[in-house]
Amino acid sequence: MKVKVLFFASIREKVGTGTEELELPVGVASVDGLRQHLRARGGAWAEALAEGKLLRSAVNQDIVPGTNPVKAGDEIAFFPPVTGG
Repeated sequence: MKVKVLFFASIREKVGTGTEELELPVGVASVDGLRQHLRARGGAWAEALAEGKLLRSAVNQDIVPGTNPVKAGDEIAFFPPVTGG
């Protein structure tokens, strides 16, 4: 299944790209699964998307938890938490 993945702020800076079209392997069916798949690339990917690192995610521009399912054609975004003041 093909999805579009967006990376924002410090994540984009670390991985060196803001967007990617990606064919997901069988078994990757949630935001957490996608994050784990991307983290397995190692290097900057593992650092930027590290397990336990507080990140936000959205599917089709709706903020969602990591357990949220993903389906073909979805747009999934990863971004750091935003603080205001």
